[in-house]
Amino acid sequence: MAGANTIYGSGMLELGVTFSMEQLVIDNDIIAMEKKAMEGVLITGETLAADAIKEIGVGNDFLAHPSTMNNIELASDPMIFDRYMIGDWRAAGCKSAVDVAHDIVEDVMKNHVVKPIPADILDAMKVIVKKADDEFKKSRE
Repeated sequence: MAGANTIYGSGMLELGVTFSMEQLVIDNDIIAMEKKAMEGVLITGETLAADAIKEIGVGNDFLAHPSTMNNIELASDPMIFDRYMIGDWRAAGCKSAVDVAHDIVEDVMKNHVVKPIPADILDAMKVIVKKADDEFKKSRE
């Protein structure tokens, strides 16, 4: 990739006029896949699937081969986007990415507990904020 190190707009719709928690969850999944891709690809005899190529033959169908399914999550491991075959996806309820994201949003809203900031870190943050406030007030005199 080009080395970009800033990701902007997660959860935004309509150029930021609207925010969607479901879109945030989907964007988070895409960002995680991008980060995983940036780690690079593990190259081994197994991931190259040389044995599968010999077994199946060049130009034939590799998608249904067990080696493909065993290694498909190496490049990325999404939470939202599944890799089911269409029949399996239908049997699992045909949930769209938006429906899966909505389920995650509901679960987070219902069950997530924010861990309190440790007292020593909170105290250090307060010192920084007070110093900035004091410097700002002084600059306005």
